[in-house]
Amino acid sequence: MPRNSCVDALVLNIRISGENNRSVCLLTPEEGIVYATLYGGPKSRLRSLVSQWNCGRMYLYRDASKKSCKITDFDVKKYHVTYRENLFKSWAASLAAEIVIKTQCAGSFRECWFLLNGFLDGLELTDENAGRLGLIRFLWRYLGLLGVRPDAGNCVLCGTSFFTGISEKNRVLYKNVVSAFSITENGFLCSDCRSNDLLSGDAGPDSGSDILPVGVDAVGYLWAISNFEPKTVRGISVSASSYNEIKQLVFTLIENAVGTKLISIQSGMGIL
Repeated sequence: MPRNSCVDALVLNIRISGENNRSVCLLTPEEGIVYATLYGGPKSRLRSLVSQWNCGRMYLYRDASKKSCKITDFDVKKYHVTYRENLFKSWAASLAAEIVIKTQCAGSFRECWFLLNGFLDGLELTDENAGRLGLIRFLWRYLGLLGVRPDAGNCVLCGTSFFTGISEKNRVLYKNVVSAFSITENGFLCSDCRSNDLLSGDAGPDSGSDILPVGVDAVGYLWAISNFEPKTVRGISVSASSYNEIKQLVFTLIENAVGTKLISIQSGMGIL
């Protein structure tokens, strides 16, 4: 590998390293997660450029013998300045970054690069309410990147189809009712299968955390994310009750997929 290189990079995290230095966690489309050292004190021009969420062309110097990587310059193309002004945006971006770091980009560097940058850029341009649905869309798509996203279009037990399409007024059309989500089955249940499981006693955990109640409108939104263009999905309205169902479900699924509790969710529960 050349000692000097220039890569597209997004700054995910910055930590203090020594008295004046910083350890910087980067996302790149070619290598995924990269850690590099930023040298210089508070008055360093480069230090002001290498700020969290900045994205652009970064110049790196690598020393293979010392197994070190140093930032030598950064040509910033995108600043996400509204994150400093809105608490939700800051926490939402931190959640996305935490997931990407802990899953190592789901093993798909370039796909993760486009997905995360698309989310962060969209979050910059929207208000908080639109940003909340944007976070849901990002998490649902990232579950797909991880290969663990449930099929929101059919009952996991009997295969019954729930939805038929989207109307001209951006409403999801359905022909069968979704009743709940089964964590054990990692799938959605129609009302008949939910009732049969309850009668047979197979769904005993329904009284605990195995079954999450979720309505047809909430699942319809997730189904639309999986099957339609982003522009179409952004035009679908979501009620407050459906949003709460979606958020509970998607937060649970992403933590199960990562295999641990996520600090951003646990600490920012009242904000996200």
